[in-house]
Amino acid sequence: MSDACGTINEGSARPAIPLLGLTADEVRDLLPAGAPAYTAKQIVAFCYDGKSIGEMTSLPKTLRAVLEETFVSVPLAVEKVYASRDGSKKFLFRFSDGELAEAVFMPHDYGNTVCVSTQIGCKMACAFCASGMDGFRRNLLPSEILGQVVAINRLEGGTAKERAVTNIVLMGSGEPLDNFDNVLRFLSDVTRKEGINFSERNISLSTSGLCEGMRALADSGFKITLSVSLHGADDATRSAIMPVNRRYGVAEVMSAARYYFERTGRRVIFEYILIDSVNDSRDDAAALAALVKGFPAHINVIRYNEVAGKPMKSPSVRATEEFLARLSALGASATLRRSFGGDIEGACGQLKRRYKAEDGK
Repeated sequence: MSDACGTINEGSARPAIPLLGLTADEVRDLLPAGAPAYTAKQIVAFCYDGKSIGEMTSLPKTLRAVLEETFVSVPLAVEKVYASRDGSKKFLFRFSDGELAEAVFMPHDYGNTVCVSTQIGCKMACAFCASGMDGFRRNLLPSEILGQVVAINRLEGGTAKERAVTNIVLMGSGEPLDNFDNVLRFLSDVTRKEGINFSERNISLSTSGLCEGMRALADSGFKITLSVSLHGADDATRSAIMPVNRRYGVAEVMSAARYYFERTGRRVIFEYILIDSVNDSRDDAAALAALVKGFPAHINVIRYNEVAGKPMKSPSVRATEEFLARLSALGASATLRRSFGGDIEGACGQLKRRYKAEDGK
């Protein structure tokens, strides 16, 4: 495993404490007596650059040795990288407890986006998704979410001050709002000026529609882009593919989305995975357009990325174009979202499952 972005101390009696994401004051409290006050700021800067403790060469060698006994800079290691023909890359990360999660690097004309995971596995059990096929394992810590961003930024040639990554989407494995406190701390860490300094406007969070979490996020003070995984414009369709809809119906999800807009002033994005013969009819398009009418929202239509072991199929290109045309004709703001990494199993959870099956890990 690569240690280019910090190391994890595999085989140690207890996991190392991650330094990434700590403030200078928090780091200062962990340093041995006698360490200069400026040392904490140096360590914070090194961590956001993705450097291991051993690479912090401006620190005294003795201090580095002491730190390495207890701490780690970035709490993950790169297990494998898969490059796609379209320029995207899928990163498989291993954490200190051996668990695996994926993140995706996606280059665009307007910048480079990283899609990160927030949980190991997922509880939502959506019928079309690979993320929850092996069940839920645990929440990712703020440093583990942040570590994905920092690691990829460094591997793509960036630093904290001159970033190669310009946009973040919390849209990988897991439900971000089911890991609310850790995600909120991540948002605080990733937007910190003395850290990697992301603008809130360059961060998106995707939820399956946990309404209490959507409202709490609206009240949190953060004004990131909220993306709601809708995938069905009525309760019958949505409940059939998203069990969470049996708890939070379409009307309640739309109410929470409107609350988010009212509190933040940010337009809400509705994601709609188009699945053949499930939610891609003319009536489905009409119901979706009616649902968002009068609401400053945008619909991202996504052709289904087929998952091994799932019976659902992607619609034809023609059916997708007709669905989009129908939405536009009815006055809805909608575009087809570009898909990345089809040749490297880019959908959440697919690559991890294949890797574990092939390598027996």
